[in-house]
Amino acid sequence: MQTSTAPTSTRAPRLHRAWLVAGVSMLTLVAAAGFGATPGVLVTPLQEEFGWSRSTISLAISVNLLLYGLTAPFAAALMERFGIRRVLVGALALIVVGSGLTVYMTTSWQLVLLWGVLVGLGTGAMALGFVATITGRWFVRHRGLVTGVLTSGGAAGRLVFLPVLATLAVGSGWRSASWTVTIAALAVIPLVVVFLRDRPSDVGLKPYGANGDEPGEPAQHPAAGRALATLAAAARTRPFWLLAAGFAICGMSTNGLIQIHLIPAAHDHGMAEPVAASLLALAGVMDVVGTVASGWLTDRVPAPLLLGMYYALRGGSLLLLPSLLSAEPHPSLLIFIVFYGLDWVATVPPTIVLCRTHFGTAGPIVFGWVFACHQIGAAIAATAAGVIRDDLGSYTLAFTGAGLLCFLAAAASIRIPNRPAAERDADEDRGDGLDQGELSPARP
Repeated sequence: MQTSTAPTSTRAPRLHRAWLVAGVSMLTLVAAAGFGATPGVLVTPLQEEFGWSRSTISLAISVNLLLYGLTAPFAAALMERFGIRRVLVGALALIVVGSGLTVYMTTSWQLVLLWGVLVGLGTGAMALGFVATITGRWFVRHRGLVTGVLTSGGAAGRLVFLPVLATLAVGSGWRSASWTVTIAALAVIPLVVVFLRDRPSDVGLKPYGANGDEPGEPAQHPAAGRALATLAAAARTRPFWLLAAGFAICGMSTNGLIQIHLIPAAHDHGMAEPVAASLLALAGVMDVVGTVASGWLTDRVPAPLLLGMYYALRGGSLLLLPSLLSAEPHPSLLIFIVFYGLDWVATVPPTIVLCRTHFGTAGPIVFGWVFACHQIGAAIAATAAGVIRDDLGSYTLAFTGAGLLCFLAAAASIRIPNRPAAERDADEDRGDGLDQGELSPARP
């Protein structure tokens, strides 16, 4: 006897809300990155209008970079205490106020307050902690992929904003470029309010890829006290200081030097600012490619060796840069831009792996502090390069000095043990310190 069966639905499953959250997060990071792209474009116009020295303008940028780095380790704690949405709206509001009021400033201290303090705090609240919190709460499956994509938001923001802002600054004045960043940050706020939620449970969902046998959300992010305690413990180890020193030089040679001063340096040689900004945007494209490739290599090559190679190659390229700058792009300069872009953030994957190797479950927190050292180095370089340009009339000493420091970073990096430390903190799970290429647990 033939039995009838109920028809099955062929309707495609609805898209999980986690992907919408990831999309809004990406737009937020891209918009925030717009202000990171602004300083390099506006250094020369501000100098021409107000007569401020490059060291004065660089001081405001240094404050921004410093606060960005120091806020990052506490971002997750802020989001745990007040919620992702509230912190994000507050951070975007700081960027809107800081960027918007810039067009009315008349003195240099206002530049430091607006560019440096307000925007530094705003962008810092949306750094590492934001990405880690979003992916940790909303994703189980594809968490690594989403983390990589969101991390590339900064490079994507530079790619989108740099040529546009440079063209606006030259054609319509620097205030139009500042308004563009303000409007971009303001436009994202309604998206955050409407679509972003703190946890999947707030809308009756589990994280994407979670099943009934596993917790929907990983362990809560550490509070500020834990972050400080982790710093105190890590600071007693040799690997931390080697990683911190290398990453501080990394910040000096990228965010503090090339990102801020490449466009003014090229302009000193007669290159139009929109052209120089396009070169920096091209470096952003290669930045994404290099980071992905570095992640692939980190699974196959010892991380200290990779770091040593990256820093040494970067140092050599910076020593050559002063002789490559000219009024027009040429093949050698384009090769430098492509190569430097590939190497820009390539240091991040092996640094994260080494933090996990030596500090176990505290590795992400330790990386937050190592990243803070990165931004401290960037802040020092941003001011120092401006002072050198004012005193000597060129950036040659700044570029060559950064190149030599990169060789020091290479020497420090290859001295970092590739195996986990012999002694582990009592509160870490045994075995969390496995190196990517090791199959045996860490020694007690």
